[in-house]
Amino acid sequence: MGCVMGKCCTSSHYPPSTDGDISRFGDAPPCSLHGKHILTGRTLESVRVPSHMYNLEYSLLTQRGYYPDSPDKENQDNFCVSTHIQGNPNVHIFGVFDGHGQFGMQCSNFVKDRVVQLLCNDSRLLEDPVKAYNSAFLTANDELRNSEIDDSMSGTTAITVLVIGNTLYVANVGDSRAVVAVKNGNRIVAQDMSHDQTPFRKDECERVKLAGARVLTIDQIEGLRDPDIQVWGDEESEGNDPPRLWFPNSLYPGTAFTRSVGDSTAEKIGVIAVPEVSVVQLTPNHLFFVIASDGVFEFLTSQAVVDMAARYSDPRDACSAIAGESYKLWLEHENRTDDITIIIVHIKGLSNSGGSGTVGLNGVCIRHSNSERGTSEISATTGTSEVFRSFRSDFSDLHVSQHVGLMNRSTAIVVPSPAQHRPLEVEVG
Repeated sequence: MGCVMGKCCTSSHYPPSTDGDISRFGDAPPCSLHGKHILTGRTLESVRVPSHMYNLEYSLLTQRGYYPDSPDKENQDNFCVSTHIQGNPNVHIFGVFDGHGQFGMQCSNFVKDRVVQLLCNDSRLLEDPVKAYNSAFLTANDELRNSEIDDSMSGTTAITVLVIGNTLYVANVGDSRAVVAVKNGNRIVAQDMSHDQTPFRKDECERVKLAGARVLTIDQIEGLRDPDIQVWGDEESEGNDPPRLWFPNSLYPGTAFTRSVGDSTAEKIGVIAVPEVSVVQLTPNHLFFVIASDGVFEFLTSQAVVDMAARYSDPRDACSAIAGESYKLWLEHENRTDDITIIIVHIKGLSNSGGSGTVGLNGVCIRHSNSERGTSEISATTGTSEVFRSFRSDFSDLHVSQHVGLMNRSTAIVVPSPAQHRPLEVEVG
């Protein structure tokens, strides 16, 4: 298994970005590499999926937030890119982990490592990825609880995309997000592969209330708005003062999410580590997917992020542009910025005739959305059968050469000018 796992930790006034630290396994050659990016100094990573004869071409960027009151605050985001899971050339994982609280960096780093390790060691991974995901997150949560890290008021959200052949398994815990770009005629449409787990969601709000949470915005806590009005609009219109979770008659913990790994105090009022898992079967109409922390999506919609990414044929340009725009929008609305982490993966050369695999129930989306361990919900989707399908594969556990991608450090976010970028080429049938 090749692995890239990263952390950015700097403290300049305009904090530089990095592509993280590199963990190398064995003496195997690296993944396919191109020349260094002229603006960012990064190499472009590529990994083959031989079962369906296509490539995943990807890049990533993590940017420490700007905190004027805490200029030395570390970047609490972490990411992982692990290829050839269990020695299988058709299985790869990409993930973003957004830590929060005093020990958020330690939490996100711990969970990133353990989730990937647990998945790599789970014999059920190819047979039942949903159960493997569920077990990995709940085990990592238990291990974090029993570690030396104080997770009472700290934790991490997580968004991961597991690639098995031509199918994506997307596991979400919290409010980071995964989005896939789909060609629809002459348009490129953003389709969310995850749904933010916050009190804005009626189902999540009711679930935490049943667990004892009091759900109120800061304005409601301070008496500026009626606390009995339990309708908050949506994240786009009310994101500046979102509904939060509180203990009855107390002013903590104030989390704006309903699921997290860690946060043992908030767990008492309904915050859980159970992932929601969605399944996306790729088709030639799927162009690329984006995985990012909420630092990206705070002021940018999924469609806006996809529109920006589609302007660039090189995902390194796209990562830089989106991170730069997110940073700018934060400073236009706030006196600080959040940490920003983004992974963009281009899907290259996938065709309907490529490879083989056993496809399960058409039009079925499997999602873990219950609070009980090991339970799953299977719900049929309509009108999107080419996007959401369940999938079962009989790939053998091939022992092949281990590959690791090389990432290079960059000194700052560099946003390409319009004259320097080339848009993603899309064939319109």
